[in-house]
Amino acid sequence: MRNGFHASQTTEDAARLTEREAWRLFGIMSEFVEATDRLSEVRPAVSIFGSARVLPDSPYYQLAETIAKRLSDAGLGVISGGGPGIMEAANKGAFGGNGPSIGLNIELPHEQHTNPYQDISLGFRHFFARKYMFVRFAVAYVVMPGGFGTLDELMEALTLIQTHKSRQFPVILVGSAFWAGLIDWLRDRLVSEKMISPEDMDLLQVIDDPAQVVEAIFTHYETRGFAPLPGERELLLNL
Repeated sequence: MRNGFHASQTTEDAARLTEREAWRLFGIMSEFVEATDRLSEVRPAVSIFGSARVLPDSPYYQLAETIAKRLSDAGLGVISGGGPGIMEAANKGAFGGNGPSIGLNIELPHEQHTNPYQDISLGFRHFFARKYMFVRFAVAYVVMPGGFGTLDELMEALTLIQTHKSRQFPVILVGSAFWAGLIDWLRDRLVSEKMISPEDMDLLQVIDDPAQVVEAIFTHYETRGFAPLPGERELLLNL
């Protein structure tokens, strides 16, 4: 016995931990399998991000709803985080349209609840499985004002495109006044100090008009279509 613990107890604890981790891995795999199965026929779709704390009377909420409706009317699916705020606005705008309204809900100890405007609703316990689905099944990102989670999704998308781990797709920031400080900081700090290349700024578009958001997405794909090209299929498989 050492420090009050028997060696057998330590071994038993390790065995229980190993078993628990094994079941956790099965849970993670099941999230990937179920979501991939449910979403494999949903193409093309646009992922919309933004704060869960925005209320329905907010101009940002109304703008997100309008953009989502236009995307759905144009035949595109809309993917959101499935919760309140901007996520609800996106699902609400797309719900009942020509493209499916999809919610990828995450289990949180507070704040998150599933909104009722979803044709397809999937639940996740693990952020990374959920984030993978946003990228895997989206032909564009529309990023509304938001907090840490929104910035996380934005920066991951830019990183994947910059490092050629994902095909290049439109990343559109909506809310020019909100994003102006970030854009200035990226130029004044990251570009000027050579942390990123000047052309990396071209990965971002800032558009406030809903019609122009939809137009920018269709313009990006007008000569090639929404389906992944052969080389892009390989990227998606290795994402």
